[in-house]
Amino acid sequence: MPSCGAMGEYRAPKSRNTLRDYWWFCLEHVRAYNGSWDYYKGMTPAQMEQELRADTAWGRPSWPLGHIGAAAWDDDALRDPLHILNSAGVNKPRPRQTDQAPVELREPLSTLGLTWPTTLDTVKTRYKELAKRHHPDANGGSRDAEERLKTINLAYAALRTRLAVEPRMASTG
Repeated sequence: MPSCGAMGEYRAPKSRNTLRDYWWFCLEHVRAYNGSWDYYKGMTPAQMEQELRADTAWGRPSWPLGHIGAAAWDDDALRDPLHILNSAGVNKPRPRQTDQAPVELREPLSTLGLTWPTTLDTVKTRYKELAKRHHPDANGGSRDAEERLKTINLAYAALRTRLAVEPRMASTG
């Protein structure tokens, strides 16, 4: 302040557009400046709303759940005829032991992408993975995702029921 003889030890931003450019004040004057300074002064309500929304993600862009990465790799959809991804460890082939499974469990195992023998813990873990990936809320309310989740739920129920009744059978084959 022009008439103040105290040292300017405290900084205060000059404007909302230049937050890293400061005025330097003594303690008394920085308190007065900060008390009257309004970051949102001169903004429309829409601009204020936009500023608040940007602040919720620390100024970084964000998207609704499921819009980015919704088309993530699906083991069934990913084809690798030249085995390029296998050599990189991305798409490891699973041993095909589903044929040894009881007949009524072959389709549920295939739906969940599991092999026989399996455990209830493995089934639960795989179910949670697939349920998160194919949940309609994570896929923009997609009807296809909803139908896929219903199929996954039925497969999980069949495996859970069978493995809960005969846990030894699953581990021995």
